[in-house]
Order: sequence, then C-alpha cells, then structure tokens
Amino acid sequence: MTDGHKETEKPAIAVLGAGKIGEALLSGLLTGGRRADELMFTERHPERAAELTTRYGIRAVDVATAAKEAGVLVVAVKPQDIEPLLDELAPAVDENTLVVSLCAGLPTSLYERRLPAGVPVVRVMPNTPMVVGEAMSAISPGRHASHEHLATVEQVLSTVGMVVRVPESQQDAVTALSGSGPAYFFYLVEAMIDAGILLGLPRAVSEKLIIQSAVGAAAMLAKTGEHPVTLREAVTSPAGTTIMAIRELERHGVRAALLAAIEAARDRSEELGRAHDDEK
Repeated sequence: MTDGHKETEKPAIAVLGAGKIGEALLSGLLTGGRRADELMFTERHPERAAELTTRYGIRAVDVATAAKEAGVLVVAVKPQDIEPLLDELAPAVDENTLVVSLCAGLPTSLYERRLPAGVPVVRVMPNTPMVVGEAMSAISPGRHASHEHLATVEQVLSTVGMVVRVPESQQDAVTALSGSGPAYFFYLVEAMIDAGILLGLPRAVSEKLIIQSAVGAAAMLAKTGEHPVTLREAVTSPAGTTIMAIRELERHGVRAALLAAIEAARDRSEELGRAHDDEK
C-alpha cells in the first residue's frame, strides 16, 4: 500500500471549506494532538480565514496549495459548490491523495469520475454535534479506498466523536437517521419546553428541566446498554402519569410520524445523490 509512504511525505490534513463543520474538525484535530503546522484550510471569505488563523494558528491556503502539501483532503463545502472545487482539484491530486467527502448526498462515484484514476475517496456522513465533540459519523469507502484509508479517516474523525463503517448503499439511510437526527431531537425538545410554558412554568425553568432530562436520558442510553423499551418501562408505572402521556403519543401517531419523517429524509437524500451522480 502507499499509505505509509504518503503519510511520511505529506502528513498534513487540509480542510476544504471552513464553515461550522470544517472549523469543528480543525478544532478537534488540534485537541486530539495534531500540531497547527500539520493542518491547513481553504476559505473563500478573507475575513473568515483571518479569524480562524488568529483563533487556531492554522494556515489558510488556496486549493492548489492544499492539494500539493496535504496527504488528506477533507471536503467540507456545500454540495452546490462541489463542481468548481473538483475542477480545481482534478489537475492537482493523484492516487497518493486521500479525499474525504463530508458533503451530504454526494456519492464517491462523482469524485471518482471527476478526479484522476485511482484517487481514493471515502464518503462521510457526520452531524452537527461535531461542534461540541459529540459527532456521529458514518464512513464508506469508494472503489479505490483501502482498509488503511478507512483507518486514517476513523483516526481523524474520532477526535470529534464516534465513527462507524457502513456500505455506501446505506448512506442515505444514515443521512436520514443521524445526519438529520439532531434536528428531530431539537424539535422534540422545543415542543416539550413549550408544553412546560403551557403548564405555567417560566421559560427558563422549563428549558432547564427539559434539556437536562434530555442529557440524562441520552447518558442512560449510552452508559447502561439497556434497550430504550426497558428504560421507558422503568419510568412507566401502572395507571401513572407516564403511561397516560404515552397513550396520548400513541393516539396521535407520533411513532408513525417519526417513521414517515425519516423515510422522507432518506428519499430526499437519494434524490440529491442522483442529481449529482447523473451530471456528466
């Protein structure tokens, strides 16, 4: 494999696109032990670039410099900006450059078609908790990506959360479930806070009650290893308050609505992927 050789000669990681996710990854890499001189980023807006360089001590460079000096290129631009970026990358990368795509819905085949033959590509679906170091990222190899490439990507992303490997055919489902997932929780928490206000609690009190309950419930799920049903049943006493609430949730079809919502998100992810993959 060329991985060891590549990492010796080009140890740097470049993040192409320094929005919230790109910045979160840079911050996580620094926290995880990477030196600032091993990192670089690209950013279209000079003021934003200067801000990040001041904050982290990391160089802002152009795409050509990033491709020349970095062994790993993390693409974190908006999907609609991918075409001009690939035009810049195509003459500057080869099979010794690992391309990591954080762009929702974009298949590895798009990169493989537009970049030189043999360039390894790994597709990633992260989510926004990356900004607090609690991301859930799913990674999938393209045709030329090896186990070593996947291990490299896992090492990079583990600085900002957890990582799982999935076949690329499952990435649309991952996008619907964990990629969009934080929004579902925020939506639920928003509704529960409003319910507290409806019941007469001050907003600040309602927010504190619900947010800490969400944090505690998530910690129980993560640390006990118990099935959600088991944990829910432990709170649900016969003829008590919780079972009355659960009855209303079931009566209003909340479970069915969640299933339908996640299926709709999956379908939209597939549409976005087809739109880009069909472009020649």
